[in-house]
Amino acid sequence: MENFIVSARKYRPKTFDTVIGQQSITSTLKNAIRNNQLAQAFLFCGPRGIGKTTCARILAKTINCKNITENIEPCDKCESCTSFNQSISFNIHELDAASNNSVDDIRNLVDQVRIPPQVGKYKVYIIDEVHMLSQSAFNAFLKTLEEPPSYAKFILATTEKHKIIPTILSRCQIFDFKRISIDDIVKQLNFVAKNENISAETNALHIIAQKSDGALRDALSIFDQIVSFTGNKISYKNVIENLNVLDYDYYFKITETILNNNIPESLLIINEIIDNGFDGQHFLIGLGEHLRNLLVCKDASTIQLLEIGEDFKTKYKEQSEKCSVNFLLKALDINNKCDINYKISNNKRLHLEISIMQMCSITSPVNDEAQHAKKTAYTPPPLKKQQVMEKDTSSLKSSPTPEPEKHISDTTVTTPQIKKSSDVTPGTISIKQSFKQQNENNNKNEFHDIKEDHQKTADEFSQDQLDKVWKIYISSISEKLPSFSNAIAKNNPVLKDNFVIEFKTDNKLIANDKLNISDLLRYLKKELNNYQIRLKPVVATKEENNIAYTDQEKFEKMAEKNPAVKKMKEQLNLEIEF
Repeated sequence: MENFIVSARKYRPKTFDTVIGQQSITSTLKNAIRNNQLAQAFLFCGPRGIGKTTCARILAKTINCKNITENIEPCDKCESCTSFNQSISFNIHELDAASNNSVDDIRNLVDQVRIPPQVGKYKVYIIDEVHMLSQSAFNAFLKTLEEPPSYAKFILATTEKHKIIPTILSRCQIFDFKRISIDDIVKQLNFVAKNENISAETNALHIIAQKSDGALRDALSIFDQIVSFTGNKISYKNVIENLNVLDYDYYFKITETILNNNIPESLLIINEIIDNGFDGQHFLIGLGEHLRNLLVCKDASTIQLLEIGEDFKTKYKEQSEKCSVNFLLKALDINNKCDINYKISNNKRLHLEISIMQMCSITSPVNDEAQHAKKTAYTPPPLKKQQVMEKDTSSLKSSPTPEPEKHISDTTVTTPQIKKSSDVTPGTISIKQSFKQQNENNNKNEFHDIKEDHQKTADEFSQDQLDKVWKIYISSISEKLPSFSNAIAKNNPVLKDNFVIEFKTDNKLIANDKLNISDLLRYLKKELNNYQIRLKPVVATKEENNIAYTDQEKFEKMAEKNPAVKKMKEQLNLEIEF
């Protein structure tokens, strides 16, 4: 039975030109070799499976090649190249720092560096996962890394650059490897599939590339896994089944139900997804990506940002034409909030379903009618009590005969009902509209101007009662509004005439905080059973503290507080020493 070699090893790049997705780094290394400007130490850093160790081996092989090609590639024919290909080269050493991270391991390496190469120009030391070295091992390595022999080159590779001490970083040329794009991974997978006589759908390869998260090695491992599952034919359906990935069709279907405001159908789709074993947050992440792709399709210049197969690009473009930008932005906002709070929710399924129902309500006809009625309805301004009385009196004078169904007594005047802008037709209840109306009412109410104050109870209360209620209120808001509670707690309130309560604060922002002061006023009115209370915030000016520094100033301060001190000084004929 022939030994199987995984694709990640079988198709590992052997030259700079075959490295996938790192063109800027390979070009820099080739130019350094061409111009004979090689540094003594290199640091290759970046995520897993993107070619760090591969580039280190190609660099080590190339600089020791005796017949480098014009394109700065190894010849694969000389003694150095053949020995490297057979893994018997004495000039290229690889050290795994994860398992050889002690000081003794680094000292052994330093001892080897002193011996010059017998064949080739350089001795190259490739240290993989260098961040795993201990602090003492790093320190033992510093001097050799800074001033190695001319024939020694060090190539360090790591996935966690932040764990390497700065003194090591400053001695290396640092190359940051980037994640490989989905298109580049798909091209490489296509190349491997053709070489292996495997039929593969492009959409299936796109799913593999997305699942690999920019790591080509992971993509090739998944590719081998799918081949083992399906044989020599890789289809989109087989890939999503084997990798447990949600089908794009689910996202298209649920977006369609959201656009149609079909809450029951959307809940059934969620139920099907959960029954198939998919996690709710996994679905949320995919839905967010789907909505983002629809938004990207709204403009021709951003369609290139879609990293999906051509077949699905057409479907995305068709569905994006049904969605407005406003809808997509609101849906993305709801999806993002749901994703953030999903883990802390006790009832995760309900949390997810509420978010989907909110999305269904974005384009609901009921909401549209409510918004339209709110914009177009004319609301007359509210009349003051005196104006209402004058209007009723003038109407009585002008009308020759009063209507029999209306009765006006000598002592009371009936005020006509004025429809407020906050009145909402049944069936058009809007939480957003309610909050907006509440804010408008808070802005209209001044500290001492609240309607019908003079028509309500006005019980007498003492300063002690006021102080007690004041402290209870401060205690109740100390956690919710610490800044406001601390500001009004510094000075006790003072009860003035006509139920005016004056309180001092050293902060102008607190004195102008109408919303919180209105809440305080409502609390005081209710607790003291007096609805004619008015609050008067006063910004206290800071007094200058005249601190005595000299002996003369100290004496004058003492004499000011106790005149007997000055009298004693004069009687005893005392003098103050300066």
